[in-house]
Amino acid sequence: MKRLAALLFSLLALAGCASSGPAPGPSGGASAGASGTTGETLTVFAAASLKGAFTKIGLSFEGERPGVKVAFNFDGSSALVDQLAAGAPADVLATADEKNMTRAVDAKVVSGTPRVFATNVLTLVVPAGNPARITGLDASLAGKKLVICAVGVPCGNATETLAKNLGATLKPVSTEQKVTDVLGKVTSGEADAGIVYTTDAAAAGDKVQAVAIPGSEKVVNRYPVAATAAAKDAGLAAAFADYVTGEQGRAVLAEFGFGAP
Repeated sequence: MKRLAALLFSLLALAGCASSGPAPGPSGGASAGASGTTGETLTVFAAASLKGAFTKIGLSFEGERPGVKVAFNFDGSSALVDQLAAGAPADVLATADEKNMTRAVDAKVVSGTPRVFATNVLTLVVPAGNPARITGLDASLAGKKLVICAVGVPCGNATETLAKNLGATLKPVSTEQKVTDVLGKVTSGEADAGIVYTTDAAAAGDKVQAVAIPGSEKVVNRYPVAATAAAKDAGLAAAFADYVTGEQGRAVLAEFGFGAP
């Protein structure tokens, strides 16, 4: 009996030790789950003239959505639509005019109804100090190196319309696919003058001098944004478009010189 009692005591003691230990957790454990989730990248195709404003908007958007990273592809609007039509992956498209967004709609590479979120107008820019003494789209351009955007690109379409309105014949030494390339040739000294958006002139600061073009206020480019048809996360893409068109986005755009829609 004593041996049996001792055996029973030993078994009870072992059971007590087992029950006092930590309960087993689910597979993976709480510590593994607490390490965070994989971040999501939102790819935005945006007109080159939006680089400064959209970079700031993207950072603000990321700040309100932990784990989300906004990646940009800044290029000429026409090129962006061509890239989407060729199958390039993107979640949001923002163009510098409605004509190229219409191309995107017709090609069925965007979904929903695009929304206009900003406006922009053109100006003439010359290197700081205006060494070529250019006064506008006039005789002062004779023999000078003028650079403009190519027709088909939003800034090129606007330049063509503006020149027609003014009855001016432009003789550029080169035409560019991005407005930022026009600006770059002026700031580098390769060109005596270039026609760019007022926002680009402002962004260049003291590297250039703006020369107002009479009548430019009548040629207004309207910027639309839309989620793409192939967006990985349609909800997130729509949220970014809402952010751009909303109060916070418009405040940043105004800071960079864009007009209201």
